[in-house]
Amino acid sequence: LEKICEVLTDTSPVLTGSAISKLLAQLRIEDPSPGATKRVRLFEALWCRQNQDGCGNLVAAFIQEAMNPVRYTEDPRSFELKRDELNKVLAFAGYFLGEDGKLRFTEPVKTLTEAEALANRLRTELSRRNVHPDVLRFCRAEWLEGNCFHAVLEATKSLAEKIRAMSGLTTDGAELVDQAFGLGKAGLPILAFNTLRSETERSEHTGLMNLMKGVFGTFRNPTAHEPRIFWNITEQDALDILTLLSFLHRRLDSAVRTPRYQDIVGHT
Repeated sequence: LEKICEVLTDTSPVLTGSAISKLLAQLRIEDPSPGATKRVRLFEALWCRQNQDGCGNLVAAFIQEAMNPVRYTEDPRSFELKRDELNKVLAFAGYFLGEDGKLRFTEPVKTLTEAEALANRLRTELSRRNVHPDVLRFCRAEWLEGNCFHAVLEATKSLAEKIRAMSGLTTDGAELVDQAFGLGKAGLPILAFNTLRSETERSEHTGLMNLMKGVFGTFRNPTAHEPRIFWNITEQDALDILTLLSFLHRRLDSAVRTPRYQDIVGHT
């Protein structure tokens, strides 16, 4: 209950002192410490009422009223952050707060790792975006832990791994992309994103090739060589990068091997 009150009142632009007064009155919960800090005041009110009732029904009702999504229409990001923090706490009691602000029963967790996994924003958003399974497979452990830095690093590796598997090449990064998709003098790459029959198709192929090289240069190299504390990746950055990698994986799925592929395989 202390942690719930701490999360609800922590730097909240929504749950002000007056808002707490209104909600307590609405639920007919006595306010025994109106002069205390928001956190202490809310805890005292809910603690006393829970002891009085012998159950936490009104605590649950307060959480749902305080987390009604309509209160956060001007700051939806604050709603998500607060909801995730609450879910880490509520998970130990067997509850989960949904996107609609309603509490639901769930299997109680026993460890912090389980609580983090249940509440993790990155996992939920990646699922909502239907990110390619090959991206998730490479960074599953990292995004379950909310580790944006290493999730990006591992997911970028997945792109190189697929290109190597499809092309028979053994290099990495921009060199790998050039070798696999470069048109060369003959105008025929090892892997092609389309039929390459028109200038438009050749431009698309080259653009996708350059996009992949940009991904390796921008995300693979810094994350592989810079200490995490010097190369900050926010959650929003990670979501966008992983979504881009998902797009490239889907384009790779539809790429075809050209006659040059047989030349590479024949010399392996």
